[in-house]
Amino acid sequence: MVEALYGALESGLIYALMALGVYLTFRVLDFPDLTVDGSFVTGGAVSAIMIVNGSDPFLATVLGGVAGFLAGCITGLLHTKGNINPLLSGILMMTGLYSVNLRIMGQANIPLLNESTVFSVIGSWWTNVKADEILLKPFTALGIDHYAPDGFLVIISMLIIVILIKLLTDWLLQTEAGLALRATGDNIRMARSLSANTNRYIVMGLGLSNGLVGLSGALIVQYNGFSDVNLGVGMIVVGLASVIIGEGLFGTKKIARTTLAVILGAIAYRIIIALALRVDFVDASDMKLITSVIVIGALVLPHWWKQTKENNRRKSKRKRLKENLGANEHASTKSD
Repeated sequence: MVEALYGALESGLIYALMALGVYLTFRVLDFPDLTVDGSFVTGGAVSAIMIVNGSDPFLATVLGGVAGFLAGCITGLLHTKGNINPLLSGILMMTGLYSVNLRIMGQANIPLLNESTVFSVIGSWWTNVKADEILLKPFTALGIDHYAPDGFLVIISMLIIVILIKLLTDWLLQTEAGLALRATGDNIRMARSLSANTNRYIVMGLGLSNGLVGLSGALIVQYNGFSDVNLGVGMIVVGLASVIIGEGLFGTKKIARTTLAVILGAIAYRIIIALALRVDFVDASDMKLITSVIVIGALVLPHWWKQTKENNRRKSKRKRLKENLGANEHASTKSD
């Protein structure tokens, strides 16, 4: 059980990059971008084919993100220059990327089990400095070493990467370009009336979003040890689930808090999936159904909760009015 939760934490941190990308289009830009299902695989495909051909895994990971960025920019150009509906632009790009990904990989699946990856390279240095032994000491001192993970490498390295990208995202959204990007998503007519080049910001926003998605795909294939052309199926729903769960649980008052909520939402989503798969009658093939149920619950339950609170508030208000009216009538009768 503990091992499964640590596994969920590791994968949740990697998928958090994808969730941040979905947040940029879904919440900031208000653009229903389905390119994610394709660009996630594109990032993984580029990094996988480079790694098996002997390239540096760090360079392969970065270029995986660049490939996702280019895919997002093309979706933006289809919408802004081609005047294609936003939803249709994403669907067309997602469909086209399936063939592109097959071309990049040359086959449907590329194993990376014996290849040098980002995690194996960092792992060599990690073992030399005996980092696991150092991090295990607090658990041993407290007598809870049986609750410690098998290794801290993925958790710590991904935590550093995710925090850096979160800080960069927070900074970007507060710059002049970031404010214009947010204004484009909030009210595109107002942004245009202020002479903002909204087409440019839409292309930039979609590029950055899918760049993060591609980066996440590049890291997840190295974490899983293989790249598959069907790896991105349903990824947009996973990203939406992470964003909605995070916002529902941790709030959205400020940009920094919202991006943190999205990251925590991605981790929470993976933990929910890990717990659900431990139920006896649930199979691994039910994961897509579980994802849909989680998203539906995250969308519906806050609305029901808010509606219930509003109904209770109105009932209390009516009750107080009746009590006040009764008291006034009683006082009036006595005075007569």
